Amino acid sequence: MNKPCELCPRRCGAMRGEGETGFCRAGNAPRIFRWGPHFGEEPPLVNAGGSGAIFFSRCTMRCCYCQNSPWSWRGEGEDVSIERLREMMRVLAEDKKCANWNMVSPTPYLPFIREAAHPLLREGIRLPFVFNTSGYERRETLEEYAEFADVALCDLRYSQNETAIAASAAPGYVEAGRDTMKWFANRLGDGLALDANGLAARGVICRILVLPGHADEAIENLAWIATEISSNVHVSVMSQYTPAFRAKEIAPWNRTVSEDEYNEVAEAAADFGFANGWVQGFDSNHADAALLGENMSPGEGAVGERTENLP
Repeated sequence: MNKPCELCPRRCGAMRGEGETGFCRAGNAPRIFRWGPHFGEEPPLVNAGGSGAIFFSRCTMRCCYCQNSPWSWRGEGEDVSIERLREMMRVLAEDKKCANWNMVSPTPYLPFIREAAHPLLREGIRLPFVFNTSGYERRETLEEYAEFADVALCDLRYSQNETAIAASAAPGYVEAGRDTMKWFANRLGDGLALDANGLAARGVICRILVLPGHADEAIENLAWIATEISSNVHVSVMSQYTPAFRAKEIAPWNRTVSEDEYNEVAEAAADFGFANGWVQGFDSNHADAALLGENMSPGEGAVGERTENLP
């Protein structure tokens, strides 16, 4: 990268091509922690070959409760060449027969993803791109790299900026996250288009992770989606919060979500008219997911399951 980095809302201006790093600490090559078929995403993203996940290291947020802190905070992973990234994508598509290319936290590496992907696309090798994001995005970046968002898998985590700063060091998250959701919905539609095999080809899935002591913010975000976008949006209401990393020492993040908190959010999703999507089971390690409506078929696999590196 030979220009100041302004990919995320922080617009830090780091000259990564000259060795500088900004808030996320991403360097001048794609760094990847894990890649391979992944079976833990929402059912329309997973076929028999799994979702073709590439977990990028580093992150534009620093969540105190991050379960992925070894690579999101500490940057564990391997710097790879553009050619190696391209080969990963080729293997996921041709050898593993994955349902999609699932780019997990791709924002710091979007220029490299484009460079890796374009030769494959010219060869006619193509899967739907899943833009798997925390929601902390910059509209100008989304527009520049829109070709890598066939399906948006987008968190909407907070409705109060004070919480976003305290928990994730993410100033302006509410405005950025909601603008990101609007941009995805305007571009991709408020529904989820499925192919002949029932797999997502285009559209938006919004993940609502219920956080301890902040169920009201999840409900406020559901109300905002229903009012400002549409209750047709597929929402994935998630109960899987577990105190991890620094959250173990910080209240209220040092406890799990109560069943009452979670039920309050799940009931709100129904009250606001959401008929598409999933509500995770509260217990059983969250491996079950009830449908909000009857438009989708249930699948197996708990959101958040890990996959292994491929050789």
